[in-house]
Amino acid sequence: MIGRLSGLLTEVRPDRVIVETGGIGWELQIPMSTFSLLPPSGKPVALHVYTHVREDAIQLFGFLSAEERRLFEKLLAVSGIGPKVALGILSGLPVPDFVHAVTVKNIPLLCTIPGVGRKLAERLALELKDRVAGMGTGPESRVSSGPVQGEAARDATDALVNLGYKPPQAEAAVAAALKSTPSGDLQSLLQAALRSLAK
Repeated sequence: MIGRLSGLLTEVRPDRVIVETGGIGWELQIPMSTFSLLPPSGKPVALHVYTHVREDAIQLFGFLSAEERRLFEKLLAVSGIGPKVALGILSGLPVPDFVHAVTVKNIPLLCTIPGVGRKLAERLALELKDRVAGMGTGPESRVSSGPVQGEAARDATDALVNLGYKPPQAEAAVAAALKSTPSGDLQSLLQAALRSLAK
């Protein structure tokens, strides 16, 4: 099993990256929380890895912090949650906000995550309350890649729609993020838009 991967970040997308090490390019699926903190393409990166083995495939999931990977593993232990839903949850709320919502049983906030209905939110609060105690801190620094604002706004909107938000929601969140994010780069916009959607 691969537990950690260090190398050159050769491709970056909101949902996946390729990290080259030893002449091999490893494709890893990532949550939006990791994407928003990644360095630009062409820079070195180190990711904590979760290896998911199925009968027909081996999937790698990458996280900038060990805490994100731990929460991902805890989510997979909840009945009815697979890797796709777990990634969506990590993308929908920052780890500290998710942990707090589970701890205080804030069902309405958990229901704002795309793909999480009331029944699943209640199950998360019930099954994870004790398991996530003490979690809630992660990397705070961010290095932006600096794409053009117009293109970044379109890409950010598309990324949010792919996460399950409705186009009007995504557009409104990105519009609000543009006002509070002077640089207007993709990673900053997504981070600000997700914060807006989580309120």
